[in-house]
Amino acid sequence: MNIGIVTCQELPEPDPDQELLLAAIAAAGHQVRLAAWDDPECDPGEFDLCVLRSCWDYPLYPGRFRAWIEAAASRVTLLNPAPVVSWNLHKGYLRDLVATGVPIVPTRWLDAGQDCDLGRLAADCGWDDVVVKPAVGAGSHLTRRFAGPDIDTDGAEFLRSCQSEQDMLVQRYMPSVVQTGERALVWIDGEFTHQVVKRPRYHGEDEQVSEAMKPDEPDLHIAAKALACAKSDLLYARVDLIDGDQGEPLVSELELIEPSLFLLQHAPALDRLVTAIGRTGR
Repeated sequence: MNIGIVTCQELPEPDPDQELLLAAIAAAGHQVRLAAWDDPECDPGEFDLCVLRSCWDYPLYPGRFRAWIEAAASRVTLLNPAPVVSWNLHKGYLRDLVATGVPIVPTRWLDAGQDCDLGRLAADCGWDDVVVKPAVGAGSHLTRRFAGPDIDTDGAEFLRSCQSEQDMLVQRYMPSVVQTGERALVWIDGEFTHQVVKRPRYHGEDEQVSEAMKPDEPDLHIAAKALACAKSDLLYARVDLIDGDQGEPLVSELELIEPSLFLLQHAPALDRLVTAIGRTGR
């Protein structure tokens, strides 16, 4: 089987999963190579299966990426599937989680060009510390934190500059991301395999993660409810959780397109992923 691992021509940062996955797929007896979605010479139809992985520059070209996903899915089996990618691409999906009773980080959604007084919004919500991020984003792209008087000054200016061209989110900054970290629960081929704890990062910062550990039951329950909102079979997923004020788990992100899966931290997850890829491609 000929497998394409979908990446981009210029990675914004190294992908720790990449070499492990390429080597493991090759060791399983398959042909495998990288396929940059933004390379006009790359033809997804050359592969039997394409697996989305480090296509991390798509927030810069969301329209082109959507078009590429649709075109690729018409020619090759694409994982995760195109409808899932389309749904998960814009963080409006968090509204669907809320509608089904999944608790999320307190969030306000702002349309591109919508009038918004960030200081008033924060005051109305009772927030004195906020995170502003794009509705279509990956990693720490255009993600900033503002607190106190900076919300009305630097924060308002940053939001205006970004919101003129794209939808944005304003979220309450949760102190637990520093106190207990953000838990990333990795799901592969039908089960949660492991979790790591991440420390918060913003634009230009490196990600810090723990060793792999077993998720606890309350986290698994919330993560499973979040995954059910995708309404599709998935090859992989990651559910990021943080603690609320009372220690309750809140979903910060449901990552179904190109999440780091922290395969270096948990070899059984890598084995499970490669097995599932081989089975799906047959």
